[in-house]
Amino acid sequence: MTEAAKDTVRQRLLDAAVRKLESNGPESLQARPLAAEVNASTMAVYTHFGGMPQLLDEVTREGFARFDAELAGVPHSGDSLVDLLALGLAYRQFALQNPQLYRLMFGLTTPGTRRAKERDLTTDGSPSTLSEGVSAFNHLVGAVAKAVESGRIHAEDPVAVAGQIWSATHGYVLLEIAGVFGREGHGLVTTLRPMIINLLVGLGASREDVEASMARMSGAGR
Repeated sequence: MTEAAKDTVRQRLLDAAVRKLESNGPESLQARPLAAEVNASTMAVYTHFGGMPQLLDEVTREGFARFDAELAGVPHSGDSLVDLLALGLAYRQFALQNPQLYRLMFGLTTPGTRRAKERDLTTDGSPSTLSEGVSAFNHLVGAVAKAVESGRIHAEDPVAVAGQIWSATHGYVLLEIAGVFGREGHGLVTTLRPMIINLLVGLGASREDVEASMARMSGAGR
């Protein structure tokens, strides 16, 4: 088998694992049915990944790569608060569209993975040893830094503030995935947006300024 063919089989297995995870849950991630889905032998899982634990690690990496791409796709508006708020909405959208993958990425499902939890943000300034996870988080750090530079919020450590916003958003989306806020997006209006506004006000932004940026973002269809 050529290297190109090997890469193709490997990617097909990885894509199939993500699809099965979302459609049937983590219990469906087993070597034999996964290989059958891409018309490969069970041995292909071991040849290309070493085994199911390693494949799950790669699914986690793939999840963070897709998450990174989602956040990277948020357009810059010229308003640092709009950009920061838009990242929060993109975060929510990714989690709601990929709930099983999102939970796996953060080790909140069985079978699970520890790949996303190997570093301490409070001491290392980085949440993960996975470059894809670091890149995803850095979109938020960069947006916070721009909001500080433009005088919209006040903070000495953009990484710490990004961690606060991340923590709030992560907790919210897990509750929304669980159905706590219903299935019609009510929580976005009643909980997530007010929570982020309050957090930004606590960081020195005026409520009127944040609400005006929120209105501009909504008016732009974001």
